[in-house]
Amino acid sequence: MAGHSHWAGIKHKKGKADKQRSKIFSKLSREITVAAKLGDKNPDMNARLRSAIQAARSANMPKENIERAIEKSSNNDQSNYENIRYEGFGPNKSAVIVEALTDNKNRTASNIRTIFSKNGGSLGTQGSASHNFNRFGVIKINKSEIEQDKIFELAIDSGANDCISNENFHEIHTNADEIYEVKKNFENYILNFISTEIEWLPINKVSLKGEDSKSMIKFLEILEQEDDVQNIFTNVIFES
Repeated sequence: MAGHSHWAGIKHKKGKADKQRSKIFSKLSREITVAAKLGDKNPDMNARLRSAIQAARSANMPKENIERAIEKSSNNDQSNYENIRYEGFGPNKSAVIVEALTDNKNRTASNIRTIFSKNGGSLGTQGSASHNFNRFGVIKINKSEIEQDKIFELAIDSGANDCISNENFHEIHTNADEIYEVKKNFENYILNFISTEIEWLPINKVSLKGEDSKSMIKFLEILEQEDDVQNIFTNVIFES
């Protein structure tokens, strides 16, 4: 799963080994299960589930894995997962927000605090880092799906706040509480979405390079390996 920052681009360039792919599938499956449990099991009636399935398909997750995750939501012994946000500072006082989906808050908090402290960072209280960010809905669409002129036209008609064309994908920004409403208009023209998520976009960014950049990337990679972590957001720009 990818938070919105220069970190997302770094990860995609590094590629995904089989072990990393398995980790991604596990996190996507958990989101599908929770979305199905909290709402309708029919994705046409459940916007969060529909978006989770679309993200899984974009990651080339097998159809049977998706179906299994939906079925798992019906299990009576299914653990109750909670969405929890952690905030803190990584190496070089960079602001970091970690979103987790966990069935054991104490375990997750302890693991994340340890990762921060062992990698030159510190876990803070809620609000300690998030004031460096704005919270928006972000819809990402591969450039092969739609032309730039059409995506801008759709963004305006749908009431989106912004439309940005990056190297490989279009990025639509909305108010956090309007993301699924805006996305409905895009679904009339687009079948495949890279992701549909509420993201934390940095207001003031910090540039890192050399050894500082390497230590930050290592820290983020270790955080991402934590099973309960779903998304990571940072205000860092990595310079070559």
